[in-house]
Amino acid sequence: MAARSGAGRPWGRTGRGGGGLALAVSLHPAAGRAVRPLAVALQVTPVVAVAPLVLIWAGLDHADRAVVALAAVVAFFPLFSGILTGLKSADPDLERLFDLYGATPLQRLWRLRLPSALPFALEGLRVAAGLAVIGAVVAEFVSGSGATQGLAWRLLEAGNRLRTAEMLAGVLCLTLLGLVLNAAVGVIGRFLLRR
Repeated sequence: MAARSGAGRPWGRTGRGGGGLALAVSLHPAAGRAVRPLAVALQVTPVVAVAPLVLIWAGLDHADRAVVALAAVVAFFPLFSGILTGLKSADPDLERLFDLYGATPLQRLWRLRLPSALPFALEGLRVAAGLAVIGAVVAEFVSGSGATQGLAWRLLEAGNRLRTAEMLAGVLCLTLLGLVLNAAVGVIGRFLLRR
């Protein structure tokens, strides 16, 4: 199952990595000029082309690591982009008000920019959730060894044996996994935005 093999686990590190990098980029324009092209290049590179490299780097004996790494790689850009956009979307009038009251950069970040970034971060997380499942499935397809026997491996095996019912069941399970992740992010988002 893609979830069992690690599709959900990378979000903690990816979220911290994407969020931390977005925070650094929003505070330092030079960091933005350095990081933005790399993040875009990572996003536009086809995941199918990167998957064999990730599998080789993780080691053929550790295909589960490749699944987690690829899920994290494809989930990184939506989180980074969403948080960065949100950090830069604070109301200019409120920015001037913070200037007027002499707010420190930390106060401005904590009380203005982070709250305004939250809806964007949640939308990035919603997109990243779906992409993480896709990344995990692609990594399992590429590993092709049976070392990671998740839903994607079952789909591949059913396809090789021409078992249509099993393939449809696997696709349905992956669809339900994506819907559950999307709904979970929605529930978390509604809770956080209410507060």
